[in-house]
Amino acid sequence: MKTPFQQQFKLKPFALALFSAFFAGQAAADFAQAASSQPQTATPIKHVIILIGENRTFDNIYGTYVPRKGQSVANLLSKGIVNADGTPGPNASMAAQAQLKNIPSSFFISQPASNKVPYKTLPVPNTSYVPSQGATLKEIAAAPGSASLPLSPSISVKNLQLFSPVLPSTALPLLTTGVKGMTACPAAPAGTPPQGCYEDDTRYSNYAALPNTVFPIKGKNLPYDSFTGDQVHRFYHMWEQSDCNVQNATKQNPSGCLNDLYPYVGVARNDGSTSNAMGFYNVQQGDAPILKKLADQYTISDNYHQPVMGGTFVQHQMIGTGDGMPWTPYTNQSNVTLSAPPINKQVDPTPSSSTSIGFTADKAWTSCDTSWAKAVLDYEATLPWQPNNSPTTCTPGQYYLINNVEPGYLANGAIADAGITSGSLVPPSSVRTIGDALNEKSISWAYYGGGYNYAVNVANGLPNNGTPLNTAEYMVGTSGDYYCDICNPFSYAKSIMGNPAQRKAHIKDATDFFNDLSKGNLPAVSYLKPDSFTDGHPASSKLNLFEALVDKVYTQLQSNPTLFNETLFIVTWDEGGGYWDSGFFQPVDFFGDGPRIPLIAISPYTAGGNVDHTYGDHASLLKFIERNWGLQPLTARSRDNLPNPVQKAANPYVPANMPAVGDLFSMFSFNQ
Repeated sequence: MKTPFQQQFKLKPFALALFSAFFAGQAAADFAQAASSQPQTATPIKHVIILIGENRTFDNIYGTYVPRKGQSVANLLSKGIVNADGTPGPNASMAAQAQLKNIPSSFFISQPASNKVPYKTLPVPNTSYVPSQGATLKEIAAAPGSASLPLSPSISVKNLQLFSPVLPSTALPLLTTGVKGMTACPAAPAGTPPQGCYEDDTRYSNYAALPNTVFPIKGKNLPYDSFTGDQVHRFYHMWEQSDCNVQNATKQNPSGCLNDLYPYVGVARNDGSTSNAMGFYNVQQGDAPILKKLADQYTISDNYHQPVMGGTFVQHQMIGTGDGMPWTPYTNQSNVTLSAPPINKQVDPTPSSSTSIGFTADKAWTSCDTSWAKAVLDYEATLPWQPNNSPTTCTPGQYYLINNVEPGYLANGAIADAGITSGSLVPPSSVRTIGDALNEKSISWAYYGGGYNYAVNVANGLPNNGTPLNTAEYMVGTSGDYYCDICNPFSYAKSIMGNPAQRKAHIKDATDFFNDLSKGNLPAVSYLKPDSFTDGHPASSKLNLFEALVDKVYTQLQSNPTLFNETLFIVTWDEGGGYWDSGFFQPVDFFGDGPRIPLIAISPYTAGGNVDHTYGDHASLLKFIERNWGLQPLTARSRDNLPNPVQKAANPYVPANMPAVGDLFSMFSFNQ
C-alpha cells in the first residue's frame, strides 16, 4: 500500500529511496544543528514539564498503594494503619486524633498530653459549601461572583469547553457531576447560582460514628467522582495541628511532631473542615486509576514534601524562588512609601477567646519579631540539626507573606496601586526567581496558567475585538477563581511581570502549552498550572478532573517519541491541603517543611515502577533544573543551597545530614 507521501509525489521506488535517504540525512542534520544550539545539559533530559495540582497528601492518594515486587513504600497500608479494603488496621491508633480540654491563652507549637483527650469518634465530615446542584449559564451570568462548580448538565459540551479549554472533551461532563446525595441548601436569590452550605456530609459510610483514625472517602452516594469538603491549611494553624515537641522525638520521627490535632483545629475555629482531613482514596479499589497507572509504570517519591506550612501561595513561591516572600517597601502614586504591611493585614495567632481557637487576627503577613514567630524558632532551636539557623530564615525586622494574597500586578501587567496601598495586594517583588536565572543563561522557559488569557481580557476590560466578555471570562477572579494568580510565582516578580517583553515571552495560557506540545516546540522548562476547575482541589474541583489533564499531557507526549525521550514530565501538588499524612517531615527552616505530597517522575529514564525514598520538597525542582543546566543556587539564602540527603539503610526517610533536600537525580537511571 502506498503512503500518502508516495501517492502525492508518485516517485519510482529507486528515486523514492534516494529522496528518502537525502531527506532523512537532511532531517538529521537539521536536528543536530538545533541540538547544538541548545544549552548543554548534564543528562539526556532537554525539557522539563512541571504540572502542579492542588491539595493532596501522599497518603490521601497513595495510602493503599502496593508497589511492584522488590519495591517498598511507606503509607497507610504498609504501616498497618489501614487494611487493603480501607478499614482500620492493627495500627490504626497511629492516626488517632485528639481534642484539647482547654484552649491555651497564646499561640502554641505543642500541647501536653494532660490537655488532650482522644476523640471517641471523629467529628462528622463537612461539605464545606459545595453546592448540591449545578449552575446554569444564565445563573452564572447573573451573579458570576457567587458561581463555582458543579455546572449544570444542561450546559452543552461546546460551552463547557469555554470554562476549561484544555480539558479533553470526553472529560468535560465531569464538570457537571459529583454531588449525588447531597442535601440542598437554602435557596440562593432567584436566578443566581446555587450555593453550598455548612452541613454534615452524610454521604460517607458510617459518617456519624467514624473510628478515631483515617477513613476512606467512600459511601453509597460518594463514588470516586464526587466533590468533597475542604479543610484548614494556613501557616500558623498547621504548626498547631502538627503538635511538635522534641520530647516526642524518635529515630523514625526525630522532629517529634505528633500530627494529632488536625480535625480539632478546624472544629475549634469553626471553619467547616471538621474531620475532612482524615479522608483518603483507595487506589487498590479503583480510585485515582490514572495516577496509579503512572506510579506502576514510572517512579514516584514517598518522601517528597510541601515546603512551607500553609496554603497555595507559599508553596508556589518556593517553586519559583526557593524562599519566602518579604514585604518590599512600596512608594505609591501619592508618593507615600509603605515600609511594612498595614497593621490590619498582620497576623496575630493568639486564640481569640477562651472558647475559640480562632485567631485574634487571621491575616496574611507575619513579623519575625513576635512571640509567635519566636515560638516556631524556639522549637526549631531544640532540634539537633538547628533549622532555625538555616539561611532561609525569618529575618528580624522583616515581614513575610504566609497566607494567600494576590499580586499587585494585574494579569496584563498593570499595577493595582490602591490594592497595594491598602495591603490587600502584594507589592512588586525583587526576590530572584528561577526565571531570572534561566534568562541569564538564555535557557527557554514559560509559565502556562489555565485561564490566563481570560484574566488578561478582564484586566483590559474587553477582548481585543471589542466583543463582550463571555460567561467563563466573567468567572475570572470570582469564587470560581478561574485563573490562579497566587499560583504563579512570576506574577509577583518585578523583573518578569513588570517587564512587558518578559511577560509576553514567558507568561502564557495553558492553551498555549498544548499548542506548543503539539508542535514539539516546548521550552526547556515548562510550568503548567491548571485552571481551578481542573486542578483537583477539594470542594472546588475533583481529583478525576486533574487526572484527565495529566493523562492528556502524557498521551500527547508519548505521541512524539523524540520529544518524550528527552523530556521529564513531573506531576506533583502544591501542598497537602490540610489532609493528614503518616510520613515524617523535616523542619528545614522557619517556613517548613510540611507533610508529604505525591511526586511522579515520568521519563524513559524513570520507567519501572520504582519508589524513591530520598527526602525532597519543592526546592528539589529548583535543584534538578540547576544541576541539569549548570546553574548556581538562586541566592545566598534560597533553599536550593541545602545539601542532598545522606541516606542510611536503616532509615532512608530521615537524612543523616539534616537539614537536607534532594535534587531528584536519585529517581533516574540514565544508563538504561
